[in-house]
Amino acid sequence: MRRDVRSLLAALLAVSGCSLPPLRGKAEPGRDAYAVFVADTPGGSDLFAVLPAGGSPVQLTYSPVAESSPKLSPDGTTVLFLRSGPGTHRSVWLLNLLSGNERELVLPRAWKAEPERSAWSRDGRMVYVRTSAGTARFAAPPARSAPGFVNAPEAAQADSSFLVLVGAPAFAAVTACGKGICTVGADGVSTPLAASARDATRWGADSVGWFEGERFTIRPLGPGHVRILEWSPAPANPRELTYFPGAPPPPSS
Repeated sequence: MRRDVRSLLAALLAVSGCSLPPLRGKAEPGRDAYAVFVADTPGGSDLFAVLPAGGSPVQLTYSPVAESSPKLSPDGTTVLFLRSGPGTHRSVWLLNLLSGNERELVLPRAWKAEPERSAWSRDGRMVYVRTSAGTARFAAPPARSAPGFVNAPEAAQADSSFLVLVGAPAFAAVTACGKGICTVGADGVSTPLAASARDATRWGADSVGWFEGERFTIRPLGPGHVRILEWSPAPANPRELTYFPGAPPPPSS
């Protein structure tokens, strides 16, 4: 019954054009640390958020279609994701977690391009969308500009935005290898990190996280203990987690 009421409220808000901050009372986007991930729901799949200490996940979206591939902005205020439904093309969306407002990033029909992946530039000023026709670029909110394809000078920066880089400064990337994940250094040497793992993500500057089944593991790259993200109730088929480590503390006077 509670889920039905919440879904109805979300639908009414969408129709009326009103929205509410989806993390109100749980975390302050842009300041607090939190993660966003995908989990199955009766309507398909939706976005959820959880705090670094675990606990009860917070549902962020209630659409009747499937959401996937969330990516939190570098400033922690906006989540970029893909949305698709039966008989529809995949589309690119932004959810502002401060206001609850959504915005679609529309690719020109003339491109005949299907979005495959999306990512933020390292400085948060651009959104890159890898498509069947090439990599597109959008100016990140609040700017509005027509999309264009990435040019040659920007290609390396765009490509790097899709990598899971670890370390500060970055010294390796985490990538799929066989049925698990590996780290790959600048020398190209691949080192196994975890078997039977998937959906690796950067967890702050000094750790990496990944899924093994429905369990999410967080492992420091240096000294420290491996831990499991404990959530209750457990989400259905959690996957594709993205993490914001929180705003850095203000400099001491």
